[in-house]
Amino acid sequence: MADIPFDQRDGWIWFNGELKPWKDTKIHVLTHGLHYASCVFEGERLYGGEIFKLREHTERLFKSAEILGFKIPYTVDEIDEACRQTVKAQGLTDGYLRPVAWRGSEMMGVSAQSNRINVAVAAWEWPSYFDPEQRLKGIRMDIADYKRPSPETAPCKSKAAGLYMICTISKHAAEAKGYADAMMLDYRGYVAEATGANMFFVKDGVIHTPTPDCFLDGITRRTVMDLARKRGFEIVERHIKPEELDGFSECFITGTAAEVTAVAEIGPHRFTPGEITKVLMDDYTAEVQPKKGAA
Repeated sequence: MADIPFDQRDGWIWFNGELKPWKDTKIHVLTHGLHYASCVFEGERLYGGEIFKLREHTERLFKSAEILGFKIPYTVDEIDEACRQTVKAQGLTDGYLRPVAWRGSEMMGVSAQSNRINVAVAAWEWPSYFDPEQRLKGIRMDIADYKRPSPETAPCKSKAAGLYMICTISKHAAEAKGYADAMMLDYRGYVAEATGANMFFVKDGVIHTPTPDCFLDGITRRTVMDLARKRGFEIVERHIKPEELDGFSECFITGTAAEVTAVAEIGPHRFTPGEITKVLMDDYTAEVQPKKGAA
């Protein structure tokens, strides 16, 4: 299944209010979202038949669209239900969901106020983003050349498609060197995030994480921070300078796709996956599983 191109798969996709055969959900080449990145999306995980933090993801999708200046023509409840319908139609118990909303092809140009806002939800089987063995051993990361932009130059609080352009460039460059991913700095030179995940570091039993003032404050990030606090770990959100990395003993990243993944190397800096990383990996795995007796 993993080798089948995504436009050639079988199944169903929720598309503008109805389930349609997977291969028939097509858009025109002059779609505004393709040319001008007027597109927002979410990444969600399905565990044991339940979508983890579905409402939070849907609400963020609506907020992202609002930041980009368009309104999704459905309610939050309707998109939640669309996600559930898609999962059911696909017959999935565990997998990944991709709700996406974008401006259509009615107008072509930077200005496109009259374009229809299209919405789709797709779901498919997708195991852990990184090799399961490497997740605990620790992945190797490069340091990206591109930096996360200032909030004065990009809508950084939106999960907008265009913001991922430099992530793709950076991840491809890292993979070409044999790394699994890349760490990105922000426009000021502070540590920001990975290409699709948030970053955490450990020093003397205290967890440090960059302040998300110019990149996405991930739902998984917040979940793991809550789990860490329940364990009694101290968390410090602050600006972290690259030259501080050698002073940290552990490093891990978090994200819907990455879940909780240990990091063993960032460029010249080395880390040893330790007890805090392992505990939070286990706690997150337990947290995402459907709770017995839950409605």
